[in-house]
Amino acid sequence: MSTDDTPEKPEPAEEPKKPEAQAPEPAPEAAPEPAPEPGSGPRQEPGAEPEAGAPTEPLTGRQRLAKGLWPPRFTRAQLTVALLLCVLGLGLAIQVRTTSDNSALRGARQEDLVRILDELDSRTKRLEDEKRKLESQKAELESSSNQAAEARKQTEQKEDQLGVLAGTVAAEGPGIELTVSDAKGAVEPDKLLDTIQELRAAGAEAIQINNVRVAANTYFSGSAGKVEIDGKKVSQPYKFKVIGKPQDLEPALNIPGGVVQTLEKEQAGVSVSRSEKIVVDALRPAKRPDYARSSSQ
Repeated sequence: MSTDDTPEKPEPAEEPKKPEAQAPEPAPEAAPEPAPEPGSGPRQEPGAEPEAGAPTEPLTGRQRLAKGLWPPRFTRAQLTVALLLCVLGLGLAIQVRTTSDNSALRGARQEDLVRILDELDSRTKRLEDEKRKLESQKAELESSSNQAAEARKQTEQKEDQLGVLAGTVAAEGPGIELTVSDAKGAVEPDKLLDTIQELRAAGAEAIQINNVRVAANTYFSGSAGKVEIDGKKVSQPYKFKVIGKPQDLEPALNIPGGVVQTLEKEQAGVSVSRSEKIVVDALRPAKRPDYARSSSQ
């Protein structure tokens, strides 16, 4: 003990030492991610803008092809070439079709081609004769001193001509007789109609089948072996009396693939004979049209 009466101050207790702060250890480096394989990852639509900050992924071959084809890019030169190619293709198609239509005459013999050309020349000549006749009538009307009498005369002649064509008056003149025998009943009505059309095309002016006069409104009906003309039953053999130029009518029926060959394929008998006098005396009643009127009235 000290002799000093002053009490001793207790010494302060030592504060516990704080642990020293240690520097943080560096984080281990992340392993590099493997590069995405082609075709993996989110699929991006062709032409779509990539998102901001998003890594650009390589396009596949299909995507590059789609991106190159759409939207289409055409230049004026390409459009001009495409238009020319379309016109050229259309012309070739028309040429091929025209060539195929004329292929039926390629296999014909020289004699048949000559006969067809002669028939065409005959038709052209008939049309030219009709044209000259009409021009002559026109000149007579213009130069006649008595135009009224001349017009009346030509009107009467025209009436007779129209009566022959309409079947309201009898007619006679040179022509041919065509007989079609159908013992097996195999000839259809349309075959007889084709015969009428061929005769008209060859210049027939008056036609009669058995006792029926053929006119512009004549129609065929029925079936094979039971043919009806204008509603009248006509029995075979079918006898055609045709007035016209025999030198034009007979060759028209005998051309390759024509009426005679077609009927013979149906096992029908066909005979054609020329005559200098054919009488067509079957008549049709003169009927006034219900609706049609002359435009000159």
